[in-house]
Amino acid sequence: MFKVLVLQQLYNLSDDQIEYQIRDRLSFMRFLDLGVEDRVPDAKTVWAYREKLTEAGMMKTLFDKFDAYLRNNGYLAMGGQIVDASIVPVPRQHNKRDETEKIKAGETPQGWEGTPNKKRQKDGDARWTKKHGKSHYGYKNHINVDRRHKFVRTYEVSDASVHDSQTFDGLIDPGNTSSDFWGDSACRSQKIESKLEERGLRSHIHHKGRRGKPLTERQKKVNNTRMRSAGTGRACVRVSGTVDGRQANPFNRH
Repeated sequence: MFKVLVLQQLYNLSDDQIEYQIRDRLSFMRFLDLGVEDRVPDAKTVWAYREKLTEAGMMKTLFDKFDAYLRNNGYLAMGGQIVDASIVPVPRQHNKRDETEKIKAGETPQGWEGTPNKKRQKDGDARWTKKHGKSHYGYKNHINVDRRHKFVRTYEVSDASVHDSQTFDGLIDPGNTSSDFWGDSACRSQKIESKLEERGLRSHIHHKGRRGKPLTERQKKVNNTRMRSAGTGRACVRVSGTVDGRQANPFNRH
């Protein structure tokens, strides 16, 4: 079943879609060691398995085992590290004003405890944020990808309102064989630059313009060069996404 989750997230498939694709694609069946006459897990089974992994707190353990498997097979973290973040949207909650205030305060709204079905359908951890002028509701996945193989090596999950720079310390991978470090302008600050220098890492974080102080032509050129270097990481990430069960899974595609 774990392999089903890997396939599901690599190809960005819903529970219903993965059930159909397993039945339809011989390559999926071979990967899962299933014969044409074998029973295929249905969408409800996939959902239930993922929920049980989450409830048992197994996602981080499985992620670490998967990373160890990669390293043991020669896929060491090499070529430098690229940090990035992506918003994972979830269905918007239609809560009453007093319920919303309780959730923000970290409390359970009155009446939810007595109605387990209602509580299961509610998401008390997701938050709102704005990106490029648009509002989004959900979570944010913060990942560190090795530039050589494009595998996620470390990750953090937060609600969508958390700024990219706030998870920076937990994302640095000390096992990468290169000292080069890429990130977008959201991570650029004197504090972060100092941290990288202390760790012996060479910063390639994008410069960012400010009101009344636009980027120089040299900075634009450097940013474009860095974008080409890190861009393949964004396009080819093998393992990433939502992680700890809120809507999170380290085997989600970026």
